[in-house]
Amino acid sequence: MFELFEFRSTLSRVFVQTMLTLMVLPFVVPLFAMVQGSLRGQGFGNYKTVLSVPGVALFFRNSAFIALCAIAIVYVATMMAAFGFSKLRIRGKEVFFWMMMVALTLPEVVLLSPLFAMAAKFGMYNTFWAVIIPIAALQVPFTVLLTRTYVDGIPDELFEAARIDGAGTLRMFWNVLVPLSRPMAVAVVVLVLINAWNSYLLPLVFLIDPNYQVVTLLPQYFQGQYRNDQTKVLAGALLSALPTIVAYVSLQRYFERGMAAGALK
Repeated sequence: MFELFEFRSTLSRVFVQTMLTLMVLPFVVPLFAMVQGSLRGQGFGNYKTVLSVPGVALFFRNSAFIALCAIAIVYVATMMAAFGFSKLRIRGKEVFFWMMMVALTLPEVVLLSPLFAMAAKFGMYNTFWAVIIPIAALQVPFTVLLTRTYVDGIPDELFEAARIDGAGTLRMFWNVLVPLSRPMAVAVVVLVLINAWNSYLLPLVFLIDPNYQVVTLLPQYFQGQYRNDQTKVLAGALLSALPTIVAYVSLQRYFERGMAAGALK
């Protein structure tokens, strides 16, 4: 963001660098402490112990399945909703949009009771869908808010030209909107991946079968009434966060571009 500005004086550059350093420290220090704590005692042997937990590979596969399903649902719902709210003439669409935005004020923990009742009623308790659907639903309002702003920046003339050429609504969505929304799509994918992969409360409540456990529950194997091995807990937490860190670093450029485009109109 600061690339947009030119800081000519030494004092201004020092001030900006100091402010950026102070902003980064609250995030870097806990991460450094977690890495340092995970290496105490047995060193990298702590990670070997964590990886030797029975079913650890299954935990990663379960988390990947939940994340991929949530990403697919959120991506389709977000793009279609943003297209409708931004470019289509729909009666009362602003009312529906702001009703969706109200969902941003609802914390996950408040929804546990109604979600539990619905999961039990529809036979989804102790299934992946009891976690996937709420995760996706909780992400959609924010991703639609960002993506609608991005789609607003796409010229209407492109859609009008496609309509003149005989394209219907579905074809305009697929051939015009989707190709032009790739930076925003990457931002949506990364956001949903991070939130779905790091989800802890929903899997803890809705997944009781050991075969359905996810990677965020891995540190629990080293905590209990008579056991609290903090080095293994930290190693497990770091291993569980590693895929999202790699994904963000790999897609950082596209993620920041999409977030900037979606946040600024």
